[in-house]
Amino acid sequence: MSQADQGHPLEAEASAQGSPGGEPAAGGPAGASGPAGPPQATAAAAHTEQSADEQALQGDVAELVATAAQRDEYLALAQRTQADFENYRKRVARESSVAVQKGVAKLAKEILPALDNLDRALGSAAHDDPLLAGVRLVRSELAAALARVGVESFSPLAERFDPSKHEAMAQVERPEADSGSVVEVYQAGYSMGESIIRPARVVVAA
Repeated sequence: MSQADQGHPLEAEASAQGSPGGEPAAGGPAGASGPAGPPQATAAAAHTEQSADEQALQGDVAELVATAAQRDEYLALAQRTQADFENYRKRVARESSVAVQKGVAKLAKEILPALDNLDRALGSAAHDDPLLAGVRLVRSELAAALARVGVESFSPLAERFDPSKHEAMAQVERPEADSGSVVEVYQAGYSMGESIIRPARVVVAA
């Protein structure tokens, strides 16, 4: 066997080991690059975790907004209820006050004729009448009782005639008095605040 023949198998073996298409070259050093793409997988996991946190945060914000809106709704409802109750309380108080005033005015109208009779008795009684002091006392007590509930008498002598407060019984010539003024009071009037329970009956100067 010649040297050329002996070297041929070695060259074939070397060629097989160094060939780009050979199996050993294709594998390369074990563990040189590791599994393909670990940084991309880590970034994806981090992005997924961040998205979950953002969704949880958005859910918390939405819950807070809904709670705040519900709170505002309840607050507005409570304020409306309080305002309605306050209006109701004022209306009831006003209606109650009007009812009381009407009741007092009605009672006063029933008592006024008795006061008028007492005034007539006092005007016609003799000064030495032993009953005079008792009549005065009764008359004073009735007038004080009416005053305690806001009913007071008024006598518009020398005032300008006012048809809303006075009732003209007659008109006479009085040169010394101004025309349209009250020159005589037949019967005292009674009022309760701004309301006239009974107008005063008067004589007016022509």
